[in-house]
Amino acid sequence: MVARQLDEQIAGRFPVGRRLRVLDVGMGQGTQALRLARVGHQVTGVEQDPTMISAARAALSGEPEGIRERVRIIEGDGRDTGVHFLPGSFDVVLCHGVLMYVEEPDPLVAGLARMLAPGGLLSLLVRNGDALAMRPGLYGDWATALAAFDTTAYTNRLGLDVRADRLETLTATLAGIGAPLHAWYGVRVFTDTAADGAEVPQDVDSLLAVEERAGRTDPYRRVAALLHLCGVRG
Repeated sequence: MVARQLDEQIAGRFPVGRRLRVLDVGMGQGTQALRLARVGHQVTGVEQDPTMISAARAALSGEPEGIRERVRIIEGDGRDTGVHFLPGSFDVVLCHGVLMYVEEPDPLVAGLARMLAPGGLLSLLVRNGDALAMRPGLYGDWATALAAFDTTAYTNRLGLDVRADRLETLTATLAGIGAPLHAWYGVRVFTDTAADGAEVPQDVDSLLAVEERAGRTDPYRRVAALLHLCGVRG
C-alpha cells in the first residue's frame, strides 16, 4: 500500500524515466530500496541494526549486477545523515517506521529535509497518535483503550515502549523545516488487527482495494493505524 502511494507521489513530481537519487533511512531488510533500484533509481540505505543489514545484503546479493550497483548500504543512525551526505544530495528521502523509536523526532526530520534537493520528496511513515485507542478498543481491551486517548506513548507488538505522531503536529513540523505537507494517507485502516503471519485471504484484491480507498478518504484515513505523510522541499 505504501509503495503504491509512494509511486503515485514520485510520478506526480518527477519526469517519467528520470533516475532519482533516493535515501532510505531505516531501510530495514531493504524491501523499498530494492524495489526502487529495480525500476532504475540510485538508492542509498542507512540502517543501524546489524541483523537488518545482513538481511538487506543477502537480499541484494540475489539481484542482477546492474541492480546491485544501484544500491549502497551504510551502517549508521538516521540522525547523522549530515556526517555522510551534503545538503541537497537526494531527490527522495524515505523514513518509514523509524520516528516511533525516536524520543525527539523534530531534529531527525529537519536533518532529513536538509538532504533534499529543491522540489524533493520526503516520505514519512509513522504511527497515528490520533488513533491509538483503535487497536485495543477493537480487541476489547477497554482499560488500554481509555488510557490511549490522552497519550502518544504505546507498547508495540514487539513489546517495546515507543511513541506515535499526531497529524497536526507533524504538519506543523514539516512547514517549519521548509518541506510542507503535500499529501497524506492512512495505512492499515481495516487490517491493523490481523495477526502477524496470517494467511493471505482469497479475496486479497478486494481487501487491497478497500484499504486503498479508505487510506485516501475521510474520515477513514484519520483512524488508520499508520499515517503516510509526503512533504515537498521548497
